[in-house]
Amino acid sequence: MARILRGAVHWADLDPTRGHEQSGRRPVLILSADVFNERSGTVIAVALTTQPPRAGFPLTLELGSAQFPKPAWIKISQIRTLSVQRIGRRLGSASSEEVARVIEGLNEILGA
Repeated sequence: MARILRGAVHWADLDPTRGHEQSGRRPVLILSADVFNERSGTVIAVALTTQPPRAGFPLTLELGSAQFPKPAWIKISQIRTLSVQRIGRRLGSASSEEVARVIEGLNEILGA
């Protein structure tokens, strides 16, 4: 498998899940550092959705990249640590500014 890089959007298998967790095969945005992704066998990622959100920032952030066929929102509150075995084909990437905004949203949610 090719390197999994911070800011990349990949397909991921999120099942099994419980409750309100995002489920199924869906795109995720990789947030963890490249060296962590290489050495740990896991990645830290947030789920994406094409469903317009009910809540705005810091829970969701619209992905402004034109490389995706449909509008997409990053579900900042749906952060997961995933085995690299769950990660599939690369779909594109978010800008460094978008990644920084996601981390800003996480910090706000966590009260950091």
